Amino acid sequence: MFRTLLAAVLGVLLAGAQAFAQPAAQPTYPPNDYGDKANWLCWPGRVDACASDLTTTVVKADGTTSTEAFHGNPDAPIDCFYVYPTVSRDPGVVSDMTVKPEETNVVIQQAARLRAHCRLYAPMYRQFTLAALFAAMMHPPAPGTTPPPRPQVGYDDVKDAWNYYLAHENHGRGVVLVGHSQGSGVLTQLIKNEIDGKPAQARLVSAILMGTVLVVPDGKDVGGDFKSVPLCHAPDQLGCAIAYSSFRETSPPPDNSLFGRPRTAAPGMEAACVDPANLGGGPGPADSYFGALLSGQALGAFPWLKGASITTPFVSTPGLITATCVHAGPFHYLSIHLNGDPSSPRTSDIPGDILVGDRILKEWGLHLIDANLFMGNLVDIVGAEGTAWTAKGAH
Repeated sequence: MFRTLLAAVLGVLLAGAQAFAQPAAQPTYPPNDYGDKANWLCWPGRVDACASDLTTTVVKADGTTSTEAFHGNPDAPIDCFYVYPTVSRDPGVVSDMTVKPEETNVVIQQAARLRAHCRLYAPMYRQFTLAALFAAMMHPPAPGTTPPPRPQVGYDDVKDAWNYYLAHENHGRGVVLVGHSQGSGVLTQLIKNEIDGKPAQARLVSAILMGTVLVVPDGKDVGGDFKSVPLCHAPDQLGCAIAYSSFRETSPPPDNSLFGRPRTAAPGMEAACVDPANLGGGPGPADSYFGALLSGQALGAFPWLKGASITTPFVSTPGLITATCVHAGPFHYLSIHLNGDPSSPRTSDIPGDILVGDRILKEWGLHLIDANLFMGNLVDIVGAEGTAWTAKGAH
C-alpha cells in the first residue's frame, strides 16, 4: 500500500518541538491590513496561486486516458471565502504573513478549482504552525489537566479579513465558506460568533468544513455548534453546512482518533457527517482530483497508471472511490471504499495516509486528502448553489 510521507517537514517539526516544550507568554500581535492585497493568498482577477494550471489526466478503469482542461468563471454569481489548513513550516508557534510554497500548494489542491462557479477570496493568516502542532502532540497535557490555549491571532486575522471582504467586496453577494482542518476550526468559530443568527447569515450560501469535528445532536441537523445553520441534504439547499472527516473503510477511527466524535465528552451529541458524494444519504461516487505528485518528491510520483507517467498537474480516477457516512461506536465519519481492479493497469489504491517512519498515524485517517477526495463533487455542489442563489434572487 502506498502512503503519504511527511518527511519533508519532519525536520522542521522535530527542531521546533524542542522550542515549545515549556510554555511561554503569548505575544501581542498588531492587526493586519486586509486592504493590502499582499495579505491575500488569492484575490479574484489576480494572477496568483488560484489561477494555476489545473489540467487533469482522467484515468478510466480500463486504463485509457483523456485530458480535461479547466476554466474559471470570472462572472460567477457567488463568492467563496477559503481558509487553509495547518501547513506553515515556519519555526515558531505562529506563522508569518509571507506566502510560501506550502500555502500556495494547498490552495491549488483544495480551493482553486472552485473558481469554476465562484469568485475566490483566500486570506493569509497567522496560523498555529506544523512545528507547534507537532510539539503539542509530543508534549500532551498531564491527565486531568487542560492544554494551554492556542494563540487567538489566527482567528482574529480571519475575522478581520472577513469583515474587510463584507465591507468592500461582497456587495450583497452570496458566499460559500470553505475550510479544512485548522481552517475549518477557524471558520466554525467565525460562524458561531459573526454569522449564526446575525445579519451576515443572509449572505451564507453554505459552509464546507472539511477535516473537522462539527458537533450536532444525535441524528439531527441543527443544534450543537450552530444554532440555526443546518446540515446540507441537497445540492441546491442554501444556508447549510457540509462537514466530514474521511477514513479508509479498512482502517476505521481507532480509540485515539482526532476526528469523528466530539473532542470532549458530550452526551447526546455526535460529529456531523455529510457526504459530498451523496448529500441525500447513502453511498455515492467520489469525484476526486488528486495532485499528480501528491506523494511529494521524497517518494516520487504515485503510480496512477502502470507503465505510464502523469504529466498534468492533476489526475482523476472515475469510479475508483465510493464514500458513505458510517456510525461505528462513538464515531460518525466518512468511510472510503476503493473499487480497485487488480487486473486493470490503473491503480487500485490511493495515497493519503500519514506516516512517521514506517508507522501509519491511523488516528488521522485520510485527513491529508479530505478535499481531494471530493473536489469534483464540491465543485458541482457550489455550481448548484450558485444557480439556486440566482433563482432565489438573493442579491
